[in-house]
Amino acid sequence: MLELLGLDPTAETVYRELLARPDGSLAELCERLSLSETVARDALDRLADLTLLRASRDRPGQLRPVSPERGLELILRRQEEELARRQQELTLSRAAAARAVAEYADLRPGAGAVQAERLQGLDAIQAKLEVLTEGLTEECLSVMPGGAQSAASLEASRPLDQDAMARGVRLLTLYQDSVRNDLPTFLYAQWMADHGGQVRTAPMLPPRLLVFDRRVAVVPIDPTDTRAGALCTTEPGLVASLVALFEQAWDTATPLGTDPASCGETGLNPTERELLRLLATGLTDEAAGKRLGVSVRTVRRQMAALMERLDAASRFEAGLKAAQRGWL
Repeated sequence: MLELLGLDPTAETVYRELLARPDGSLAELCERLSLSETVARDALDRLADLTLLRASRDRPGQLRPVSPERGLELILRRQEEELARRQQELTLSRAAAARAVAEYADLRPGAGAVQAERLQGLDAIQAKLEVLTEGLTEECLSVMPGGAQSAASLEASRPLDQDAMARGVRLLTLYQDSVRNDLPTFLYAQWMADHGGQVRTAPMLPPRLLVFDRRVAVVPIDPTDTRAGALCTTEPGLVASLVALFEQAWDTATPLGTDPASCGETGLNPTERELLRLLATGLTDEAAGKRLGVSVRTVRRQMAALMERLDAASRFEAGLKAAQRGWL
């Protein structure tokens, strides 16, 4: 019955027996369940790995079963965290695929039939966005990575967003969690939410993206340098892929009016989990900060706080202890 939670039938049988008779010895357990000692020990190891068994404080050296309410809840939380991590990885994979499609579009047979326009420079991009926003009838999907947005970008966006919302157009915007610490960007996002827009945040996001009425998409030619220009496309397959990318990121993001939830078991918020994961892959502080949309100083401050919580004297030791605690 509990195989979906990682318990095979033998481990589940042993767990039920321990709940009913927690004080018995290993030999008695084997006798009651007609199991060999090797099979029983394997089941006990599996239960311990799943935190369904813990060291007994009354009987040092022995294990006690954790209540189903607590133990199974911990298993579900770990599975939810793993699912969220895999969803984030899928989001990044979709982003990479979308960039590849855009980059190599002109190499495919029949590429001349693809309707796309290259916008060179910020002025050309702004002019196109004004035209597309004026033509909106239903919704605009936006991904705004990079943390704090520039004052020029916010100033240019406000009249367009205000006009669209006044006409009843749905605006769905994704920012990185780090904008919650940048007052101008946070106030702008709050202004949008107060006027009918929907705003969510996530630790990491796909590259910058705008989709108008699910018919026209605008993406940067170079995601690392938005000043280089943008690609505006109406090609249905590409637009559909970008919409799916947005929806994947949207579903795992946190609404602006609520704080990113910390994991009850580890106490880590989503940004802290992503920071540990990024640094564990070998990224530098600078690279990790860029991915999270925060400064190097913020990365180092957050890492120092995590090291203190882990009681670690070095980052290497912090990584080992984080792995031992199941934080990675």
